[in-house]
Formats: sequence, structure tokens, C-alpha cells
Amino acid sequence: MVPRIADAVGSGVGIMERMASVPPITPAEQLDALGQAVITTDVDGVVQYWNPAAEQLYGWTAQEAVGRNIATLAIPDVAQEIGAEIMAALRDGVSWSGGFPVRRKDGSLFPALVTDAGIYRDGSLVGIIGVSTNLGSALRPLLERSTDAALVLRHDAVITYASPAVDLLFGWDQDGLMGSSFVPLVHEDDRSALTTLLENVVAQPGVHAPAEVRVRAWHDWRWAEVAFTNLLDDPSVRGVVCNLRPSPARVAREQAELRARQLETALQSRLVIELAKGYLVGRDGVAPDDAFRSLRDYARAHHLRIHEVCRRLVQGEPLIPPPAEA
Repeated sequence: MVPRIADAVGSGVGIMERMASVPPITPAEQLDALGQAVITTDVDGVVQYWNPAAEQLYGWTAQEAVGRNIATLAIPDVAQEIGAEIMAALRDGVSWSGGFPVRRKDGSLFPALVTDAGIYRDGSLVGIIGVSTNLGSALRPLLERSTDAALVLRHDAVITYASPAVDLLFGWDQDGLMGSSFVPLVHEDDRSALTTLLENVVAQPGVHAPAEVRVRAWHDWRWAEVAFTNLLDDPSVRGVVCNLRPSPARVAREQAELRARQLETALQSRLVIELAKGYLVGRDGVAPDDAFRSLRDYARAHHLRIHEVCRRLVQGEPLIPPPAEA
């Protein structure tokens, strides 16, 4: 037992000696090691610190970013209102967390999940430290398998996030939707009802009953079922989640109407053919099968559809002469 205790003590002493020889880890080293972007600004928004993850996320190097205003680097016009909301919360001593669109160096937008906290001295706000990550990357594994398209809207219907399914179902550019309004995507005859619905959604948190509206799909309009969930008070979303999919009822109805039109067309085509055959049978005294062969041969010889030949014959055009008498 004694040797084991001695070994343990000796090992502990060795570890302590090695730790004493290593300089302490600095706060900057800790922040640089984080996988999330960390940005520190003063109260005017001038960048004081910009870690390597921020370089990767936003595209600006630390040398380019430090000393410049965060609003010109990363905050698009659509998010300026949120920036003012964040500052108001921090001045009241409350940290802020939520999602909103931000801008990369190349000008492209992406949805960010941001947590901002104030740095205080003697009770006064002297700086802001923010941690951010790509909200789209975080949500993609959850949403990319969904059969529905999903949007996150601000209270004024401006889109702050769009799931990958928006392209597949409606032909919308996922990145191009960022910062634009959802309203122009809706048919003008449905916008009034949509506006009323959104006002009710914004006023009442939680899940709301779905509705049907026509939305732009590629170069046409398509009926869609839209369902809204008010998560404006949820700090991880701070928006209205809008789930969209082609309206099941409308799709079923359109398919039934298409089948009915196809059946009606087939019946009309068959009726015209039978009338043409009957005309030749009565005029020439031939069998029905021989009358059909005459119609078919004439159509092939003149590169026409047989239905078109029959229609012309029924309307009185002397297309097929009677057989010569022996």
C-alpha cells in the first residue's frame, strides 16, 4: 500500500510542476478556441475584438473588422430595427438572444442566432459581447427532411429564414428570400385575408389554424396550405414560423378535374370517330372496320391525327372520296 501512495503523490507533484511551467490560458485564447463567432464592440458599435470563428462566419478578417462599425460590416437594413431593440435591452441590463439576418463580406445574407450581453463598469454599459452562429446550419438537419417549406417571419412579414424545401415546392430562391416580404409571394386577391390573419397571429402566441392562399410557384400561382406559429417571444426564434405545402384538398380537386377533362376529351374524340365511321358506312356501304381503315390511312398519308380527319369529315369536308364503281 505504501509504494502505491508514494507513486500517486509523486505523480501528482509531477503534474503540478508541469502545470506551473505552463503560462495560464488567457481569455483571448479561450475565445479564439470557440467554434462560435465572438464579437466585442463598444457602445457605439465599433468592433474591439473579432475571433477566428467570426472571420469564417462573416468573411472579414480581424484586421479588417477591428475599428469598424458592426452595422456597416454585418447588419443589413432589414435588421436595423432589431439592432435598436438589442441596444435598448442591454441598456436596461438585460441580455438579448434571437435570430435575425446578417450580412457577409460578399454582401450575401444568412440567418444568424445571436446572443448579446452587455459589459458594464460601475453600472454603466461600456461594451457589448456577442456570440453568433449560422441559424440555417443549425436548423437544416431538422428541416431539410421535412416535406413542408418553412419560413421565419418578423412581425411585419419580412422573411428572416427560409428552409431548403422552398425551392423544391415553389421554385423560390432560398437565399434570395432573406430580408424580403412574404406578402408579394401571395396572390393579390388573397393578400387582404392574409394580412388580417397575420395580424391575429402576431397578437396571439402559439399555433394557429391553417389557411389556404395562392402563392407564386415558378411562373404561375399555386394553392398552398399555410400554418403559422407565433414564436415572437421565444428567444431562440423571435419570429413567426410559417409552414407551407401544396394544398392537399386543392391538389386532389385539381387532379379530379384533370381526369374529368381527360375523360371528356377521350369521349368526344371517340364520338367524332364513330360519327365519321357511320358516315362512310352509310355513304359507301362498307363495313365499320373498313371505314376506320380508310380514315386511318388518310390520316397517315396526310400527316394528320385521325381525330382531326374525322372532325373535318363530320363537318362536311369531302376528304375521302367514295370508292370507284367497278
